[in-house]
Amino acid sequence: MTKKWFRIGMLSIFILSLALRFWGLERFNTLVFDEVYFAKFGNNYLTHTPFFNAHPPLSQYMIGIGIWIGSHIPFWHDTVNGLTGSMRSPWTYRWFNALTGSFIPLVVAAIAYQLSYRRTFAIIAGLFTACDGIFLVESRYALSNIYIVIFGLLGHWFLLLALDNQNRQRSFCLVFAGITFGASVGTKWNGLWFLSGAYLIWIVAWVIHLMHSFPNPFTSLSLKEGRARRQDSAALASPRASAEGRIQEVEGVSQESEARSYEAGVSTYSPSSPSSQTPLQNLTQLNIFQMLFYLGIIPAFIYSIIWIPHLQLDKTYGFIAVHQQILKFHLHLGGNNSDVHPYCAAWYKWPLMTRPMAYYYQTAESITEPLPVMGPPLPAGAGRVIYDVHAMGNPFLWWFGVAAMLFLIGMLVSQVVIPLVKEKRFSVPATLSVDTWIALYLVINYAANLLPWVKVTRCVFIYHYMCAVVFVFLAIAWFVDQCLRSYYQQLRALGVTITFIIVVAFIFWMPIYLGLPLSPDSYKLRMWFNSWI
Repeated sequence: MTKKWFRIGMLSIFILSLALRFWGLERFNTLVFDEVYFAKFGNNYLTHTPFFNAHPPLSQYMIGIGIWIGSHIPFWHDTVNGLTGSMRSPWTYRWFNALTGSFIPLVVAAIAYQLSYRRTFAIIAGLFTACDGIFLVESRYALSNIYIVIFGLLGHWFLLLALDNQNRQRSFCLVFAGITFGASVGTKWNGLWFLSGAYLIWIVAWVIHLMHSFPNPFTSLSLKEGRARRQDSAALASPRASAEGRIQEVEGVSQESEARSYEAGVSTYSPSSPSSQTPLQNLTQLNIFQMLFYLGIIPAFIYSIIWIPHLQLDKTYGFIAVHQQILKFHLHLGGNNSDVHPYCAAWYKWPLMTRPMAYYYQTAESITEPLPVMGPPLPAGAGRVIYDVHAMGNPFLWWFGVAAMLFLIGMLVSQVVIPLVKEKRFSVPATLSVDTWIALYLVINYAANLLPWVKVTRCVFIYHYMCAVVFVFLAIAWFVDQCLRSYYQQLRALGVTITFIIVVAFIFWMPIYLGLPLSPDSYKLRMWFNSWI
């Protein structure tokens, strides 16, 4: 793919994301789902109204900024309500989230490109992210999860950019990585898992590096004996052969020196040399002091100063006390079952999307009837039109993505198990391919954002999976890219088929992402399982 077509593709993905997020943004002139908290909180900062916030305040600052800007724009005010505490148009408290969410597919594509320098991989990753439902829904309302994800992803992108640069440029990128990681945690505490993923991949890179910095003495001995036997045979053959043997030995030393440079973390990766070193291997160029400063002290500093405006507004609790109150609030939310909330869904239900949730559900007698915004729905059977906003991913994107993630895990395990079976010893390949490093990066970050929820006993919901599922999107994009680049026609056809199914599925479920009117039959057609309702 040429650079021109790559840019056209990225621009098209952004325009698609932007259009879907802004179309009919004022459709429901009310507060949808947790807008009853976050939109109000954003308005409270503008009206200087003290309040207790059960999360770090950054996302509410962003919503408040959007409300302030939107209130000074002379349009978007056809419909208004006072549900935030002031007379506001739904556009004013939703548009900033819609704009921010439109950039997430581009950031995912940028990470894919930085991991591989493959434009096709980047385009597919961006397209798949743009074709997901829960990201579309979360972007269209004044909610907070969009900010956790985009700041966490930006942290990873800046980290990958830093690995491709040296000296001042590297420091500059690492500073921005620390700032954005801190902003992710400053939105919700689970933003910390993005940062933990960065630390884990850095640790893995160093473990692999150290494993090959201490060669196996038995392997070294056998190599030396083999080289000595070849040299002896060459010397017996002819003087010319002996000279050739010495040349080969020099070349061998050169190759060993090159291998040592490879293991030392010297950047030799370039788009034109797929077998050269990946940017991720440059992680061993970052020492523990750099990691602690750029990805430790800076995020902690950013997180701390994020709290200053809130603590100045509400002086009930200090910095330490407010964190104690937040922790107490979450510990007392109750168990993870339907008795606490009908849409509680434990972490193991997220990957297969067995329990999505309705953010808004109302019925009407006809499409021409004014949209219902308040009060209970009509009695069963009376409503002929259903308005439903479902926080639900693209089913096939998620299911195919889980399969791709399992494939990557299997690929990594096989690289350890095969030598274990054949050679009866544990070993890791001395040189890992670009795709092996990509697999490590995706699996580690997916696990870092999912597994901490295993121990959480409070009621959690499917939107908590958003931080992990972006790496699932990257995994299926990687798999499709591999298929499309394959020599075999069947694999290329498989890649095209998967892409087609994902795009068609997105279009099919789009009415329940956008809250478009549906007949009861059309609604049931999209609710494949009872647990989805």
